[in-house]
Amino acid sequence: MKNGISIGKGILWVVIWFGFMLFYTAVDVFVWRKTAPLYEKYLNLFSIILCMLVFFILLMRGNHFKVDLFGNISFRGILLAAGCAVLFYFILDQGLDPVFEQMFPTSEENYQQMLKTLSYAPVISCIQVCILAPVTEEILMREFLLGGLSQKYGNTTALLVSAFIFALLHFNMVQTLSAFICGIILGLLYLHTGSVFCCITAHAGYNLISYITMIYIA
Repeated sequence: MKNGISIGKGILWVVIWFGFMLFYTAVDVFVWRKTAPLYEKYLNLFSIILCMLVFFILLMRGNHFKVDLFGNISFRGILLAAGCAVLFYFILDQGLDPVFEQMFPTSEENYQQMLKTLSYAPVISCIQVCILAPVTEEILMREFLLGGLSQKYGNTTALLVSAFIFALLHFNMVQTLSAFICGIILGLLYLHTGSVFCCITAHAGYNLISYITMIYIA
């Protein structure tokens, strides 16, 4: 991506990933749950991982893009990532989310239903929420989208656009508003460190803290 990417092209690849999400969800609902209900969670996890691999192969080949997962890692960057994870928890889970929940009660009800579904298979769900989602979203949203847009439009525009698209990908108003704030901070972390691994660490750390408190403590 020597010349960066356009906003339209960035949106296109996010839509393509959304298509993959619809695909593995449909396979889970219409195939795995009907044909192998006892192993459905494991088969769904396999489907998600396979879709991730295929998507990233297409993304890299279609854009001359190379995932630099372990580039620019530093001790300071890891500390910043850990600090962001804790910061997200206190600002969002303990601060803004309760306000958003009151503003959008229907979205909150749907969110709570999703949490109940996750609790049925806590280990598999933890892998999905705390590992697979952060890896996919940070490579796509920060390294590809933010990194590519910044080359063409500058850091400010790239930061706002990537955070906005990241927020939309969460579909639920309670999560969407929180995700926009996360997108801005994670974007700043990426621009400051140049490390997608630090962004994955911050994202995964926050998801893990939220997951433990919501599933096991709440």
